[in-house]
Amino acid sequence: MNDRHMARLSSVNIDLHHSLYLHYRSYHDDLFKAFEQFAKGNLIDIGCGNKPYEAMLTPYITQYYGCDIVQSDNNRVDLLCPANSIPVNDNSFDTVISTQTIEHVEDPQGLINEAYRICNKSGYFILSGPMYWPLHEEPYDFFRYTKHGFRYMLEKAGFTIIQINSNGGKWSVAGQALIHAMYPTIYNMKGIKGHIARCINWLFGGIRTINSVFYFIDKKVPDYTNTMNYVIVAQKL
Repeated sequence: MNDRHMARLSSVNIDLHHSLYLHYRSYHDDLFKAFEQFAKGNLIDIGCGNKPYEAMLTPYITQYYGCDIVQSDNNRVDLLCPANSIPVNDNSFDTVISTQTIEHVEDPQGLINEAYRICNKSGYFILSGPMYWPLHEEPYDFFRYTKHGFRYMLEKAGFTIIQINSNGGKWSVAGQALIHAMYPTIYNMKGIKGHIARCINWLFGGIRTINSVFYFIDKKVPDYTNTMNYVIVAQKL
């Protein structure tokens, strides 16, 4: 959790014209289903930033607390603390969430252990984090995870895994990587490299077409041996 993390998501409305559509379409599909099915009671968001999902969670919960290591630009953080040392009592929350934060935490096992400590018995931990993504928010970008790595850390802390959802298959990864390779650098690149990048962009028909084509292929021939992200639901039994 860090100051750059605060602006990572300003809106949950991501359409086909957006350069991160392939990531957010599959990620939000699984994340929002997890919220609807498992979020309840008192909730804490570890790495909350500006609480982009608060309005969506409100129908399912009774109270929403957010913690982060620094105050957000909209002053939405309730508890200022490290992710592995949250100043609340054991068994304080019915639901713990942490979305797209764990890769920025130097002690990821500590975050998960702390989530277990503050989660009520029979409560849920909804966690998300990337497997594929370029370096971002540097130098506070430490880790990428496979589903097996997530399972290991969660079970080590004492959680029982309820579900692990892969957010997008290898074709979504390929399309997102293509967009990452071209935008926005194609408009700034000079010489032959810029010419090649702009030709590729023209051949593919721009962001909207890339998003449409690669999302369609991904749904027709799903293969999750390579994925962008995971949404995991675990329970403290």
